[in-house]
Amino acid sequence: MIRVAKTENGLVRGLPAADPRITSFKGIPFAAPPVGENRWRAPQPCENWEGIRDAYTFAPISIQDTPGLGTDIYCREWHVDPDIPMDEDCLYLNVWTGAKGPEEKLPVMIWFFGGGFQWGYPAEMEFDGERLARRGIVVVSVNYRLGALGFLAHPELSAESPQTPTNFGCLDQQAGLKWVIRNIAAFGGDPEQITLAGQSAGGASVLAQVTCPENKGLFQGAIILSGMIRSPYEVDKFITPRSLAQAEEKGKKFFEFLGVKSIDEARKLDARTIRDRYAEYAQTNPRMGLSIDGHFCPGDPMERFMRGEHAQVPLMSGNTEDEFPSCIYASTPEEYTAKAKEIFAEQAEEFLRFPEAQFNPNKKEQAPISGIACTVKTAFLQEEKQGRGGKQYYYCFAPEIPGWDHPGTFHSVDLWFFFETLAKCWRPFVGKHYDLARQMCNYWANFVRTGNPNGEDADGTPMPLWEPYTAKNPCEMVFTTNGAVPGREKESSFRQFLMEELRKRLEMQQEDLA
Repeated sequence: MIRVAKTENGLVRGLPAADPRITSFKGIPFAAPPVGENRWRAPQPCENWEGIRDAYTFAPISIQDTPGLGTDIYCREWHVDPDIPMDEDCLYLNVWTGAKGPEEKLPVMIWFFGGGFQWGYPAEMEFDGERLARRGIVVVSVNYRLGALGFLAHPELSAESPQTPTNFGCLDQQAGLKWVIRNIAAFGGDPEQITLAGQSAGGASVLAQVTCPENKGLFQGAIILSGMIRSPYEVDKFITPRSLAQAEEKGKKFFEFLGVKSIDEARKLDARTIRDRYAEYAQTNPRMGLSIDGHFCPGDPMERFMRGEHAQVPLMSGNTEDEFPSCIYASTPEEYTAKAKEIFAEQAEEFLRFPEAQFNPNKKEQAPISGIACTVKTAFLQEEKQGRGGKQYYYCFAPEIPGWDHPGTFHSVDLWFFFETLAKCWRPFVGKHYDLARQMCNYWANFVRTGNPNGEDADGTPMPLWEPYTAKNPCEMVFTTNGAVPGREKESSFRQFLMEELRKRLEMQQEDLA
């Protein structure tokens, strides 16, 4: 087993995981600490160290609101430790490997956590890479900066570093990817067989990396879980990136709120002071996220994907059944009709004729549909139209989830299954859930290995066939309580109408979202 690995900056020593055939390396620095003059700068090179560095524990999480203090579902699920170490010095990554030597060249998965670009960390218990590593995958989880420290834009920053004026959290992810390419062979990984993977904001991060021009050729596959988050009914002003000029205005306003007049003054503030003031600021102002900087992010990643401006790699994407339903909120037929006309313009009359779009006086939520499913399928069909179809795999996560809170398939619950870490959860999962998790983790590992999720189950029998999603064969892999069930999407003129309208919207140029 590889217990000591030689990186470009020095030797690191890992520990046997629960399965001693796997070694976990935690807290490996991949860039210089983003503190002092390095605050709000692109990640800088890491310094070398002497001797062997023990990589036994996760590094501190990025500066963010203290986790585990609330009563929401995520504080019950995995944000359970208010005392978890937190520091601005946070650019570290973690590796799980089952390789016996550097010559093995195992496929690699790089994981970006979610949390709206405001929260989250690789140490979340559901992200344990051991089960994937047991399947012959080298797993790397990368930490990155969040919130105001990760996504601030300001005219002074643009003048100081025109090529990297903002999006520091995503630049951290990119630096982690490049570190993996340079170093993963020492852990038995293949730098020419890398799959980027992420969920929610981590999935949006993968989309941003996939559509970043300078990343082409650096990875061979992509997994976007619940990360193509768009609605057929509205433009979400947080999810859709703002222009750099708009983001700079937000940064100027935040500096006024902080009471500082320059980047130099702001860099002298304590990071927790910035965090706490940002939390106050966010109560009445939009939070900071991805911006169109003209370099790392030259345009809205979703729009760029639709135009074919992305790395041409196999893609797995989908959603949970209950997360983020898209709908039109209206209390009266008149209000509903007015909103439909505003959204669909000359197509409003056609929209209002669909049975699914008939006004229901007993509900405020009209015409509910999964916006994520619409977006993923629209993107896949666009790939096919442009001659790149056949390598896009769609899933829907739809099992029964146990627990006193009767949560349904809430946003992120599928992570327990893809990572096969159910045993760490408080929910009373039983055998059928563990069987499903085994299948889902198998599909993941196969996709990372070959770009195709199909293969054998643990007993040597073929798993249910998961075909690509195409116009002629709109295959959906549905993960149910009784296991993976492949099927064809049921025909729906209503959904097709919404997908076409979404396609038109995504092909348009970036709107002014000020």
